[in-house]
Amino acid sequence: MSTQDSLWYRTLRWIQKKLVHTIVVPQEPFADLNLDAARPLVYVMKTESVSDIAALSEVTAKFGLPSPYESLHLNGLSSPRVVCLEGAKPLFGQRQGNEPFLNAFMQLLSVHKQKPELDIQLVPVSLYWGRTPGKEDDSMRAALLERENPTWLRKCLMILFLGRHNFVQFSNAVSLRYMADEHGTDKRIAQKLARVARVHFRRQRKVMTGPALPNRQAMFHALLQSDNLKKAIAEEAAAKKVSEAKARETAIGYLDEIAADYSDSLVRVAERMLTWLWNKLYSGINIRGAEQVRQLHHDGHEIVYVPCHRSHMDYLLLSYILYYQGMVPPHIAAGINLNFWPAGPLFRRGGAFFIRRSFNGNKLYTAVFREYLDQLFAKGYSVEYFTEGGRSRTGRLLAPKTGMLAMTLNSVLRGIERPVTLVPVYLGYDHVMEVATYHKELSGKKKQKESLWQVLGIIRKLRNFGQGYVNFGEPITLQSFLSDRVPEWRGALDEDPDQKPSWLTPAVNALANQVMTRINNAAAASSVTLNSLVLLASEQNALERSQLERQLDLYLKLLKQVPYTSYISVAEGNGHQLVEQGLKLNKFVQYSDALGDIIAIEEHQAISLTYYRNNVIHLMVVPSLIASCLVHHEKIGREEIQAIVAEFYPLLKAELFMGIEDVPAYVDAVLDQLIEDGLVTATDTLQAVNERINQLLLLAGIISETLQRYGIIFNLLAAKPHIERAELENESHLLASRLGALHGITAPEFYDKKLYGTLSSKLKELGYLAQESQSADVVRIRDHVNGLLRTTVRQTIVDTVAKES
Repeated sequence: MSTQDSLWYRTLRWIQKKLVHTIVVPQEPFADLNLDAARPLVYVMKTESVSDIAALSEVTAKFGLPSPYESLHLNGLSSPRVVCLEGAKPLFGQRQGNEPFLNAFMQLLSVHKQKPELDIQLVPVSLYWGRTPGKEDDSMRAALLERENPTWLRKCLMILFLGRHNFVQFSNAVSLRYMADEHGTDKRIAQKLARVARVHFRRQRKVMTGPALPNRQAMFHALLQSDNLKKAIAEEAAAKKVSEAKARETAIGYLDEIAADYSDSLVRVAERMLTWLWNKLYSGINIRGAEQVRQLHHDGHEIVYVPCHRSHMDYLLLSYILYYQGMVPPHIAAGINLNFWPAGPLFRRGGAFFIRRSFNGNKLYTAVFREYLDQLFAKGYSVEYFTEGGRSRTGRLLAPKTGMLAMTLNSVLRGIERPVTLVPVYLGYDHVMEVATYHKELSGKKKQKESLWQVLGIIRKLRNFGQGYVNFGEPITLQSFLSDRVPEWRGALDEDPDQKPSWLTPAVNALANQVMTRINNAAAASSVTLNSLVLLASEQNALERSQLERQLDLYLKLLKQVPYTSYISVAEGNGHQLVEQGLKLNKFVQYSDALGDIIAIEEHQAISLTYYRNNVIHLMVVPSLIASCLVHHEKIGREEIQAIVAEFYPLLKAELFMGIEDVPAYVDAVLDQLIEDGLVTATDTLQAVNERINQLLLLAGIISETLQRYGIIFNLLAAKPHIERAELENESHLLASRLGALHGITAPEFYDKKLYGTLSSKLKELGYLAQESQSADVVRIRDHVNGLLRTTVRQTIVDTVAKES
């Protein structure tokens, strides 16, 4: 009988199983790490440990992986399934040397020499009993529960007190066949493997636990000693005619107002509460792209998360997901409006640092905030902030606020050695609790101030809200971004730090636009958003169920066969299943009559569902524009469709932060898919198939309100070529209100003044404002858009513009 099968070891494992709750990272090792079940697998662990191998055994049984207790039988050789880099640490005396483990590596390599077809997967496995990062001034208390090299006695204490917070992390497999072929099979290669593994485990621990936490008061003292803050305090004293001691007190007050006070103990408690909350609120959280972010952490990048902002839930959801994905929750820039009792102190202990909505020319506050942000980056804490500045009230991304991005770039210019990487994050929900409030605010109701009573009111309404979606987009490494855009940027490090480079503002604006585009590039097309796209494009917000299901099947095929980007996620299942999901969430209703079932949006729900449609409208707006060309022109050539899309895409891109890399190729791919699906016939020209015209009409309906806005703007520009930008915005908004009242348009963004400001800005950039030479272009685009509008809508616009002129 082997040692692990003895009564003593089985008893220990039974006790441990009762005490331990293990979280696996990543949650689907086979899928996320591309492990091959057909190839032999060996686990590599840092330290030999009975309890660690027992915890690993529980996990491998759950996921169908080989048990660490099973030997590996190859070519007549029996080898352990687990290779450890170092022996267990005894209570007294020295740890066992690493010779046995080097021999194990050499043994595995030698088998590869004998069997050319063999390829063992070496899978590094890290175990963490708790995730306390420790403090910079840790002493005896930290030593008692020292985690990296514990004795068996300390490990017993860790299992007892931290067993409910055990994490098992699998990493990407290393091919021993590759190592043997590339580097040989001698002892030197075994030693190299061991060194590489040690570096890997050290980095993984840093990713999982984060840097040591500072003493808050000691950090304040260190910040106040910096040259930048000393200078700002002196300038404040001179400007306000107060003593430097008084100005210093003001700076300390700002630091106390801003700085986080991260507590690992609170995070552990919050993890339990949030697990209960998400299980109460959502039937599942869908995550995409976490592995690339984990790799960035592992490679030593300073990570700045830049998510979209839909709900107050965003703060909690992203931190929770990162924690469960084996990464440290970030320090979050939160609006000062959230610093109310008791939420403010709890958020601060959870890593929030507070920022005022406006610095109002307060140079001392600005200097304090910048110095604090630099300190976070310098110490290696990940950071999170919302570039939109506030929550979207329409479901579309807001125009970005550039202040935090500018400060981040300034930190890079001050000489951060590690790569600083922005990670765009798309956050989506099948139900956003604040949507009803958003629409009241858009209709003119004053925004409610955040308070404890508001939070309690939300909690009382808790129910299952469907699914949540967290998609990590394409990262932006700032040093690379600057090198591509401003090759001479490193020279700014040697210049006067108080002198802002002339290229900085344009670079920040370009960066902000790229961030928003990459957030939208990672959108989640869910059952709620896709159902909303279809039903809101129908005439009465109602369709026969079979027709709705066919349309959803069309959209699913378009999104999967002609993907907008490789970062988007698309709902699983078919049209029937997506309708069922929407019905379960009470987003719309089903009526039945003698002819069949009808799915409809109730009148009071229509405006709310525009929010979810707007989350993903950019994914389908170009196919919708193509469909509009096909249904409004009996016959049309590919070249003409390409020309129309080329006319409108710059405006769509500015309005919806679109990021299609090759627009003509994308248009051709969409047309080919529509032809393959039998909606369009292709001879010398393209023509809609009459039997499928309803599907094309519904697809065209997605962009109808957008084209109506463009119709308003370009008819005004054609009639008044010298109109000023401000006047164009006001008249467009007035005409939109008239059009909405006459034709029943209720979408909130149709009346959004800020949107017309964005469009007029893009029109100025493209040269369409107050330019005689552009009048022919304006008339051509006006004719294109008028040709894509319903006759009644076009006539209202034309008649109203004629009266005003």
